[in-house]
Amino acid sequence: MNSSRRDFRNPTDDEIRGILERAWTIAVVGLSPSPHRPSHRVAAFLIETGYRVFGVRPNSQEVLGRPCYPRLADVPEKVDIVDVFRRPETLAQHTDEAIAVGAAVLWFQLGVIDVDSALRAQDAGIQVVMNRCMMVEYGRLVAA
Repeated sequence: MNSSRRDFRNPTDDEIRGILERAWTIAVVGLSPSPHRPSHRVAAFLIETGYRVFGVRPNSQEVLGRPCYPRLADVPEKVDIVDVFRRPETLAQHTDEAIAVGAAVLWFQLGVIDVDSALRAQDAGIQVVMNRCMMVEYGRLVAA
């Protein structure tokens, strides 16, 4: 079926809660070294909460005391969640990378929307959360 003819639906609250409770290794694609950027704040929160976080950002060796890698394929561990803080026009590439590394979940942060990429990831067996913030969803569904 052509993905443009299907509708995307985010997982239910119970499914998102399950993701956040069982997936502990996260690659943050687009992790910024600037503390004023959302990716930095969310990654800091995830680290404080106990998640194992790797940054994916070319030209950065380390952010928040965690190693950064130029590409998702360079992360030396199996990643449970690929958390993307990039512009929508880059999502097809990041979806390909998430499929290639066998990520269980592809998470597009607030304002990061690409229905075709989300459906393609789902077709590859990846759970997709789109246009949601991991930090907000954790507070709403897990910490509450």
